[in-house]
This record gives sequence, C-alpha cells and structure tokens, in this order.
Amino acid sequence: MSNVLTATDGPVRTITMNRPEARNALDGAAYRALIAALAEAGRDPAIRAVVFAGAGGHFTAGNDIKDFQGEIPVGDVPGIAFLKDLARFPKPMLAAVEGVAVGIGSTMLLHCDFAYAGRGARFRMPFVPLGLCPEGGSTVLLARAVGPKRAWDWLLTGREFTGAEAAEAGFVTAATEDGGALRKAQETAQALAQLPPESIRVTKGLLRRAELPGVLEALDVEMVEFKKRRASPEAQAVFAAFFARRGK
Repeated sequence: MSNVLTATDGPVRTITMNRPEARNALDGAAYRALIAALAEAGRDPAIRAVVFAGAGGHFTAGNDIKDFQGEIPVGDVPGIAFLKDLARFPKPMLAAVEGVAVGIGSTMLLHCDFAYAGRGARFRMPFVPLGLCPEGGSTVLLARAVGPKRAWDWLLTGREFTGAEAAEAGFVTAATEDGGALRKAQETAQALAQLPPESIRVTKGLLRRAELPGVLEALDVEMVEFKKRRASPEAQAVFAAFFARRGK
C-alpha cells in the first residue's frame, strides 16, 4: 500500500499522507513520495491547486521518530527537501487538518496558502521537549503568523493547541466542524482553480518575494542546528525513554 495517495478532481490534486497505522508519521520513503507527488502536480498544467490531507482521521504525527536514531545524512534531509519544495511551489497549496498535526505536520502549514482545521484538531511543535530545535522555517514564519509571544509559547513549551485556537491565532485560515476540513479545503481549491492561473502565479510570487530568501536561509540554519541536537546525548536520552515506554 502506498504511503502517499493522490486523487484528481478536475483542476485540483489532493495529496494524502497514508500511514494510518502510524497516524501518518513521515519516514524517508514518505517524504520522497510527497516530493514526487508535489513535483508531478507542479509540472501538470491541468492542475491549478494542491490540497494536502491525511488518511484515517489524522493529518500527520510528524517525523517518524525511529528515523532520529539512524545515521544523520549529509546535506538536506528528506523532510527539509520537502519543505523547500513547499516554499517554492508556484501554485496554490491548501491543507485540511483533522486529528493530530505534530512537528512538521504543523510547520508545513506555514508554507501553505490556505489551511483549514477541524475545531478539535490537535497541533503540537514538540521540538524542545524532544531535545531538538524548531524546523520548517518556523523560527521566521511562526511569529509573523501568530505574533512573537504566542510563537515563543508554542515553540518553547511544545504544548498542544486545538484547531479552534489555531484559527483564532491566525495559524490556519479557519476552523471547521470536525470532519469538515477536507471539504472546505477542496471547495476553496476549486474556487481558486477557476481564477486566471498566471495571475494567481504572479500574485503568489509577489506575496512571497520579500520573505522567500529569509525562509530558505532559515531552513538551512535550522537544519544545521537540528542535526546537532538530534545527535546530542540530551535528545538521544529522550528518544531512548520514548521507545522504552512504547516497549512496555
């Protein structure tokens, strides 16, 4: 079974993370499949908008923590390569969040043009509690989206917040009834797809023009520090305790 599914409804391509047994946690293979699916949607002139969703009632539990115990690759890790592709993608991108959206499941929304969440969706960016540091360009983009005090709260404490709080803070476009995020995202995507595509592309490029260089730089700087933190005794002790609890 594929860990990433795609479906096309006219000009809208829906990309669904599909590891429901792991709440759609993303490993290297899943990231590579997401990169390929996004590239294909970008190349196809018939596709005017992309929607990200998750299977089985969850968006994604974030990076598969098992990958944090393996060898650290040289260069961009798959998750960062995916985030850079999101940051550069010229067509409208939307997200439909239900259930959990952890780590990159939250930070990737900062690169989406629209995001809808069920009111009961549960977001977390637990980098500090895991002994890591933020990623996804969140050290630049999150404060711009929700204000510095809330960004400090979410990034330093790693606390959980709901879809309702995310909408109130401006982190997502709007909250829907639980189970309604995908329908709303696809409706918006279809409406965007009826607009002149070149005008959409130019407008999106202008909106991102000033911030894109800083975002790409932040992704690189965060990745360097993230790799250091991942290899640290502090982080490895957290991971070991996590797997010890799961093994009981």
